[in-house]
Amino acid sequence: MGNGQWFPAEWPERIRALAEGTLTPVTPRRAATVMLVRDTETGPVVHMLRRRASMAFAGGAYAYPGGGVDPRDDEHQIRWAGPTRAWWAERLGVDEASAQAIVCAAVRETYEEAGVLLAGPGPDTVVGDTTGEDWEADRAALVAKDLSFAEFLDRRGLVLRSDLLGAWARWITPEFESRRYDTWFFVAVLPEGQRTRNASTEADRTVWIRPADAAAGYDKGELLMMPPTIATLRGIVAYERAADALAAAPARELAPVLAEARLEDGEVVLTWPGHDEFTKHIPAGGASA
Repeated sequence: MGNGQWFPAEWPERIRALAEGTLTPVTPRRAATVMLVRDTETGPVVHMLRRRASMAFAGGAYAYPGGGVDPRDDEHQIRWAGPTRAWWAERLGVDEASAQAIVCAAVRETYEEAGVLLAGPGPDTVVGDTTGEDWEADRAALVAKDLSFAEFLDRRGLVLRSDLLGAWARWITPEFESRRYDTWFFVAVLPEGQRTRNASTEADRTVWIRPADAAAGYDKGELLMMPPTIATLRGIVAYERAADALAAAPARELAPVLAEARLEDGEVVLTWPGHDEFTKHIPAGGASA
């Protein structure tokens, strides 16, 4: 059995169209996703969700909580704690408004999809259990975009704890994909007193799993994942404590990873620079190896 690399059936045709100049790449949307980790007696575990098989993008694949940037997060000054927006702008390689929006997306999407909120009443505090009915009403309003994240924080008297996040990697969806995202991956330790739940309508299952076990499941073809997911997952296998992974984040390289496709000897060769394990050879018939 092969590994669990997600590979849509329509990719070969779209790759050829891109190579022939008949496909115009769509502009990627800014997005953020968060690897939530916590300690157990046998080492750190990471929170993953399985996207519903009916989803048009990466259906059935395991991923982390995350999603696209809300444009309103560029426009409003968010209640903020931790490293400054200027610090985050330099770290993420964007302007300050974009840095705020990307960090907000990471925190907001984690709350929307996992019920975990990286915010507190002050710069050194974090909220506890967020499973009450009033919290759920606010979460639903965020999902429906009836409430902006800035309004949510103001209503609750909370500040975003940007210091609880560590930027880990940046991946851009290949140019031949119809849905494209410029995604920043973050790592965060589950705050004490909070618990995850499957709050996402896009997921049919959530798990806490040891990174090494998840990677082994992918290698056996038992767990389906996109290249960025398994690549970032392998990156946290070595850490013996959740806090160690967060502490290692500032030294991580954030150069964007973008797949490249080329025609070679009658086949399409698909590669991800720096990640040889994902290389695909697609012959004229469309099957991949």
